[in-house]
Amino acid sequence: MVSYDKTIATAASLAASLMLVRGLANELLPSEAHEALSHLLASLRSRLTWQHTIVVEENEGWSYNHVYWAVKAYLSARIDNTPANIGMQRLRVSSAESNDDRMVVSMEAGEEMADVYEGTEFRWRLLTREVKGNPNGNGGAREVRSYEVSFHKRHKEKALKEYLPFIVAKAKAIKDEEMCLSISMNEYSDEWNHMELQHPSTFETLAMEQKQKQSIIDDLDRFIQRKDYYRRIGKAWKRGYLLYGPPGTGKSSLIATIANRLRFDIYDLELTGVESNSDLRRLLVGMTNRSILVVEDIDCTIELNQRGEQDEDEDHAKSNSTEKKKAEDKVTLSGLLNFVDGLWSTTGEERIIIFTTNYKERLDPALLRPGRMDMHIHMGYCTAEAFRILANNYHAINSHATYPEIEELIKEVTVTPAEVAEVLMRNDNTDIALNDLVELLNSKKKDACQ
Repeated sequence: MVSYDKTIATAASLAASLMLVRGLANELLPSEAHEALSHLLASLRSRLTWQHTIVVEENEGWSYNHVYWAVKAYLSARIDNTPANIGMQRLRVSSAESNDDRMVVSMEAGEEMADVYEGTEFRWRLLTREVKGNPNGNGGAREVRSYEVSFHKRHKEKALKEYLPFIVAKAKAIKDEEMCLSISMNEYSDEWNHMELQHPSTFETLAMEQKQKQSIIDDLDRFIQRKDYYRRIGKAWKRGYLLYGPPGTGKSSLIATIANRLRFDIYDLELTGVESNSDLRRLLVGMTNRSILVVEDIDCTIELNQRGEQDEDEDHAKSNSTEKKKAEDKVTLSGLLNFVDGLWSTTGEERIIIFTTNYKERLDPALLRPGRMDMHIHMGYCTAEAFRILANNYHAINSHATYPEIEELIKEVTVTPAEVAEVLMRNDNTDIALNDLVELLNSKKKDACQ
């Protein structure tokens, strides 16, 4: 007991002495010496500890951290196959696809998971914290997630140069194997909301002339294979498409078809939900590589002012400084074009940008010039070839007694693929469905004559 009391007294005296020395150092030492001493103590602490930690944040500023996505996919695939993780008490379960019984098991916040790579153990944790909304009032509080991996300090180089690159490559292979794509919409002014894309459209089922299909396929395949070419000529690795034509001619189906062929995720940008150019930049920089940016009905979704110019009459009418500030901050054509082909276009690679419109003639010429929309694709009315594709899609037939009459009528009237598809879907009986289509086309011909 005496020895114990003596030990406690010695420890207390040592602690008091250290506090005194620290106080004297803060008071007496110059700032340069105090900073050097702090660095020395930090170095000593680093030498005494064996553990190093790498933090992988979900977002890096405005940009989405692609390594975070890779870690999430990799750990989800490893969580069931690692004996050391049997003791995890909390797991998160979600469906792989809405029409599939297969489930995806992943880490819950606060849990720890072990992974062994080439004989070295790495311990992962998923952490979350709440961040308040933007000062301008856009959106409420949101959850920010990050992964932390800890390991022995002697494996630092192995972790950075071998383990993390291995995870990124493995995650890409997992995504390609699972064939699971996502579609994202801007939920708030500067945030994406992700969900699974299950559109089944392919070039085989797309109601379009074969010659036009092949030209699009050739252009897409050439784009995917030209990474070194784009780098050599000093251009961002991206491609722009303008889809134009009447409503119901298959513009949305073509977008899904392109995504399914290239295995690219879709980001559907609703410009009316974006309040300023800065919010637009946050959204666009937050896109992943190998993705498609879609702006539908660009001629009417928002009034885009060329180079941010304001109408003089409006300027004279505004007397409130707040209103003027809002007018200056709103989304402009200049802000959008800076991402299409300006400096902001280099923030990602292997991206496709698609604009759609029902009225090409209404678009600002700045959107149409070469280098912005590289390929203009006209989505026209239904043709005889497109009709045969639709009939095969919905009724699995290649010929029928009504084909000659239908194809002759299609040459004389304007009918969209969507209208043809709607009639073919009404009845499972092929004869009835095709006769209904004949009636529709004859009705259109009669109306046109009148």
